[in-house]
Amino acid sequence: MKRKYRRVTHQIIEELTTIVGRNNISTNKSETEGYAYDETPLAIPHVPQVIVRPTDTSSIAKLLAFASEKRIPVTPRGAGTGLSGGCTPIYGGIVLSLERMNRILEIDRDNFVAIVEPGVTLSDLCSQVERQGLSYPLYPGEMTATIGGNVATNAGGINAVKYGVTRHHVLGLEAVLPTGEIIKTGGKFVKCSTGYDLTQLIVGSEGTLAVVTKVILKLTTRPAKGEVALIPFANLQNAINAVPEILRLKMTPTGIEFMERGIIEIVEKHLDRELPYHDYEAFLMIIMEGESESEIYEYFSKVDQICKQHGAIETMIPGTERAKRELLDAREKLYPAIRGFAPMEIVDVVVPRSEIAKFVRRVKEIAEEHKMPVVAYGHAGDGNVHLHPICLNMSKEEWNRRLPHLMSDIYRAGVSFGGAISGEHGIGCDKKAYLSIQMDSAHLSIMKTIKRAFDPNNILNPGKIFDL
Repeated sequence: MKRKYRRVTHQIIEELTTIVGRNNISTNKSETEGYAYDETPLAIPHVPQVIVRPTDTSSIAKLLAFASEKRIPVTPRGAGTGLSGGCTPIYGGIVLSLERMNRILEIDRDNFVAIVEPGVTLSDLCSQVERQGLSYPLYPGEMTATIGGNVATNAGGINAVKYGVTRHHVLGLEAVLPTGEIIKTGGKFVKCSTGYDLTQLIVGSEGTLAVVTKVILKLTTRPAKGEVALIPFANLQNAINAVPEILRLKMTPTGIEFMERGIIEIVEKHLDRELPYHDYEAFLMIIMEGESESEIYEYFSKVDQICKQHGAIETMIPGTERAKRELLDAREKLYPAIRGFAPMEIVDVVVPRSEIAKFVRRVKEIAEEHKMPVVAYGHAGDGNVHLHPICLNMSKEEWNRRLPHLMSDIYRAGVSFGGAISGEHGIGCDKKAYLSIQMDSAHLSIMKTIKRAFDPNNILNPGKIFDL
């Protein structure tokens, strides 16, 4: 059911001003247009009527209570680096930007915990934590992303094999419900069996259940050494076949990435330099941490034996810090390289690790059926496959017409292999049309019931994940 929302009038602007202060509100057209989209490739801009930038929890509580009473939609926003339209205000109204709530409140070295506000960037957090000799080990791929945004989407990234995803590092939250009530969940402890786990319910809810105002994060010790290896294969199936054996070794790698030749060619053009072994069809990139170089090299020796048994050419370990940085930089540049290459869309289906090669092969068949090329890379260690349908050899209009049918077939294939629509980017508004491919009506009904319990007037990030 589509809700009717109240427009933001001059009178409402004045009332919002009394809540957050005039310096924390903007209706300037050039500013509001900048908050109309995120990094989703084919995002449709939705311009908010007002941007509100609160600096404290109590202001957010008053704002949400007011918006709920007046039936004004509120869209929480971090840095706008999301890839599913999760922070686009599709009903206009208020964009609640958390950019000014950017303080690191505490780094507790004894309990290995950091307490931060949602607007803290991943870059700032990692920098401050490392100065204390500790580490926040997640790397979703964008260091300007905010912790609040990472929590909203349960962000993952290339370090997930060893360290998991965001929810594995969130010990507790302070959050404001759409009614204006403030709740606190979890704490500086690492286990709890006291009632429902609202912390983990809110993590990954894409700002539809509550506005997170503080996050208690679990930290770890800093690794002494780190290294990366690039391993070329004749085909992707051989590469994927090696992964389970690699994961059965006693040491756990930080991450295992896979790439196809097609994406390597695109990133070479983007970087204007050749990558090692670029003529091969598939690659594994393994990121490893250890207490010493000898420990890491001993591990890579075992990896080399496994991979060669599966047809690998050799295991290349960069000889210098610069070469290592260039190799990691090439992986980090995959997404911007594709985005600059041609119009494209992004898919982040997750499947069981053993099914990656079969799934990618089926995607290639689907792409051929639709006559629309798709390039692939992703996280071989956790089954998260990133696919990019790209617009080549046809008009943008024709490509846009065909794209939903291609996407639907890809998602159906992912689910048929035991997978899910999204591994780390979230559903937002970009993928909600495909959610029923994975979830039956009973599943969706339960989620909608939870949403109504938190947000009876449906004012918080409406239109995301599903429609009410």
